[in-house]
Amino acid sequence: MYAQVIRPGRFGEPEEAFQVEVVDTPRPGPDEALVLVMAAGINYNNVWAARGVPIDVTTVHARLGEPDDFHIGGSDGSGVVWAIGDGVTNVKVGDHVVVHCGQWDLDDPVVLAGEDPGFAASYRIWGYETNWGSFAQFAKVQAHQCMPKAPHLSWEQAAAPTLVGATAWRMLMGWPPHAVREGDVVLIWGGAGGLGSMAIQIVREAGGKPVAVVSSEDKSEFCMKLGAVGTVNRTEFDHWGIPPHWRDTEAYDRWLEGARGFGKAVWDAVGERQSPRLVFEHPGEETIPTSIFVCDTGGMVVICAGTTGYSAVADLRYLWMRQKRLQGSHFANDEQAAAFNRMVMDGRIDPCLSRTFEFQEIGAAHQLMGENRHPEGNMAALVSAPARGLTDLPEDG
Repeated sequence: MYAQVIRPGRFGEPEEAFQVEVVDTPRPGPDEALVLVMAAGINYNNVWAARGVPIDVTTVHARLGEPDDFHIGGSDGSGVVWAIGDGVTNVKVGDHVVVHCGQWDLDDPVVLAGEDPGFAASYRIWGYETNWGSFAQFAKVQAHQCMPKAPHLSWEQAAAPTLVGATAWRMLMGWPPHAVREGDVVLIWGGAGGLGSMAIQIVREAGGKPVAVVSSEDKSEFCMKLGAVGTVNRTEFDHWGIPPHWRDTEAYDRWLEGARGFGKAVWDAVGERQSPRLVFEHPGEETIPTSIFVCDTGGMVVICAGTTGYSAVADLRYLWMRQKRLQGSHFANDEQAAAFNRMVMDGRIDPCLSRTFEFQEIGAAHQLMGENRHPEGNMAALVSAPARGLTDLPEDG
């Protein structure tokens, strides 16, 4: 089969690291399915894979018994079930599916005990921590990853939103009692990005009040069209990063002034003095101190990434005195991915597909993302789909 392949010997910028090669087509084992990939979603994790940082993903493949001399990425995809292994009952050959990226050992003690697979030691992200992702004609997946494709969406639209959407769903709905309620203000960092565009819609559908953090007027307009009640332009503030030590009162007071100004901008965006009950975080190092500060008493800051860095300092006084919660979150389980997919199936979520690439352009798409030059929303690439806009198999195929 043809595949977009990354090899350790060419780790570097995505436009060079990705290369089209012919590799053996994998075979599905027990509880697995082989999916003919029609289109694949583009996510930042394979920018990391291409660069070989923060880890060499092929070393992870080796521990899983997978080929470790190459990596086929792609953690979102739409396609047709081509073959199934023993024990598969949830899908059959010919089903039109989308694939979520959560994998785990089915005999993991945590899974067997009925606990959340996200807490299992074997939990991993398909197409990043595993091989055989969606950037190939065929993808090997665990059958439980397959969910029905929304019939009204094209292959490329269907391929775009699942990773970011299911991640956002778990962040916003998966950590009770801090699930979004009607009337809740939710501050959403990177509102115009893939994660943010899904989060705005989930909050909107739950009856909350999404406030998007953006960096430009056009991104503000994009977020408002999705249902944000207001936006805050982060470029109007300069207090970002780790705050000065609290003993340095003069410097700390300057940081505090910036954080308070940002909090007021959130109130202005809401239209009343209502602080966010949830803060949807992923920038990390640059923003976590401010997120914790502006979060409402008894509220939660939930974080799934650290795109600006991993070291974060919080003024703990605001955590314990205001009884706030800082919660980590990582992708989703089957039920959470299915809940998000039902919203897509029902037409309540726009995949926000902004650009579709050809199969040969997958490296270029990741280069744009790595340089933060990609458009708003989500991106996808055609794989086996012969043209854009097809919602079904072509009549001759």
